[in-house]
Amino acid sequence: MNETPETAAATTRRNFARAAAGATAFAMTPVRGQDAPSNRLRVGIMGLGRGKAHISGWLGVPGAEIAYLCDVDSQRADEAARVVQRGGQERPAKFVKDFREMLGDPEVDLISIAAPNYWHAPATILACAAGKHVYVEKPASHNGREGELMVAAARKHGRKVQMGNQRRSFPLIREGIQRLHEGAIGTVRSGRAYYFASRGSIGKGKPAPVPADLDYLLWQGPVPDYPFKDNLVHYNWHWHWHFGGGEMANNGIHSLDLVRWGLKAGAPRKVTYLGGRYHHDDDQETPDTGVAVFDLGGAGAHWEQSSSHPRKPEAPAFASFAGDGGAMHFSGSGYTIYDLAGKQVETKTAPASDLPHFQNLADAIRNNVALNSEIEEGQKSTLWCHLGNIAYRSGLVLEIDPATGRPRQEEAMKFWGREYRPGWEPKV
Repeated sequence: MNETPETAAATTRRNFARAAAGATAFAMTPVRGQDAPSNRLRVGIMGLGRGKAHISGWLGVPGAEIAYLCDVDSQRADEAARVVQRGGQERPAKFVKDFREMLGDPEVDLISIAAPNYWHAPATILACAAGKHVYVEKPASHNGREGELMVAAARKHGRKVQMGNQRRSFPLIREGIQRLHEGAIGTVRSGRAYYFASRGSIGKGKPAPVPADLDYLLWQGPVPDYPFKDNLVHYNWHWHWHFGGGEMANNGIHSLDLVRWGLKAGAPRKVTYLGGRYHHDDDQETPDTGVAVFDLGGAGAHWEQSSSHPRKPEAPAFASFAGDGGAMHFSGSGYTIYDLAGKQVETKTAPASDLPHFQNLADAIRNNVALNSEIEEGQKSTLWCHLGNIAYRSGLVLEIDPATGRPRQEEAMKFWGREYRPGWEPKV
């Protein structure tokens, strides 16, 4: 008898629930590669868009081998395999659609996650439970509750989890932040971060057949069903609250992380966001223009976005600080110091590379060196992005509990977590 679409979907959901529940059975899997005489690290890459940069990054780490390539879209497999080959690895990586196949391989040491935001926490938590170390792209959580669970999973299972805000490992950025902390511009009073771009309209999506190469149910993974439309995959999910966190979580995390780091700040006391969607009549739900403001008590910070207007006459620094003795600006990979009169005192630049961030995780696994963006530290910055989005969506001036980082207002807390597909709820 032929299945109806409804019964087929129900069967698939039951299979997903059983597979998700069974993934915790990998919790006692031994991690063998890190103890091998060769210090080999066998890596599984999840998500082969941004993941191609992960391939190049890991192949730059001595002793690292790409064991698996994973994506729900099989069209991405061949190009990713070519990246592995061009990187000089002779042994081909195995391609899989379901990342849980990598978790079941006892010779895989770490999972490198470059899947969409809503996958970051569920995949990290399951990987930790399976005994794998993790490199997870920013923002590394879809919401505040997921950030809490990721930290708990890393602690419970004793895993190294590095968040992919790679500027934490840029030598000159690290030097500049140290100098800022040592008083290069006196007492620091405020920090500012920007993102200006010229994003066009994504249009209004129409229902369409799912491409044959795409496993759309697996692409959705842990989130509740969302009707497929022709302008969603593989990038425009960023602008739908169901999947992403808008520009705050997409680009704000990079510059706000520098601001928070420079200010030595934890959770803010108050957060506001004023702005909206002004440029395009399309499917995007997240703001394209606005300002998030963070009150830290002894200092302040703000992030300004103009995602659909590049404001070419303006050239603000990626992140900047104002102190009693001058100002300090950070570019993508260097810094400049100014005196109070605005005169440039010193500038340093260097080429940018993601490699040191991957190497730092490898060193942490092999030699127990400190991670430059350990997941708890990384999620303190991601929290700022979540709070900015909550302020926008709730229309509130958020009052924050400094001990937990959570908003005090009950109406704001409805944005703290999310619903999941049955069987995929993150658990620690």
